Amino acid sequence: MRKPTAAVGSALFFLVGPGIVAGLIPWWITGWQMEEPLPFWGPLRVIGVLMLLAGVSVLIQAFVRFVVEGLGTPVPIAPPSRLVVGGMYRYVRNPMYVALIWVVVGQALILGQLPLLLYGAAFLLISATFVRWYEEPKLKRQFGADYEVYRRAVPAWWPRLRPWNSEEKGGEN
Repeated sequence: MRKPTAAVGSALFFLVGPGIVAGLIPWWITGWQMEEPLPFWGPLRVIGVLMLLAGVSVLIQAFVRFVVEGLGTPVPIAPPSRLVVGGMYRYVRNPMYVALIWVVVGQALILGQLPLLLYGAAFLLISATFVRWYEEPKLKRQFGADYEVYRRAVPAWWPRLRPWNSEEKGGEN
């Protein structure tokens, strides 16, 4: 796939996928109304803002990485033609899902809306199931040994402290 086509496809999917997961559904749950669930909630709101900003930043970087490095999109019907292992993918195999969870939890803290934490947990469970039973087998079939080396070296959900590089043959060195 050519980069301009991949960029348009990724941008459209960004609006639809993350737009629904981290925008529309949280709005449906909360109406984006602020609550004060506990006294002294203010510091948690600051943490929420930081989580939201970090999540959006990682999400944008991951989408760009699919276009630039993978020559494809995150959409299963237009996947990348190359294994994407740069940028945030050097720290965690699923930065898009992790970033979306951070955005949802950040909103929960900003708004003081604890139901969003339950939604975040449900999203994590659904994402982990999808990754384990669909994405990982598909990537193994498509990229073979390269994906296996990457999978062994980079954690799925909790980021490494140091970035992985392709010279490593597995495990965190």
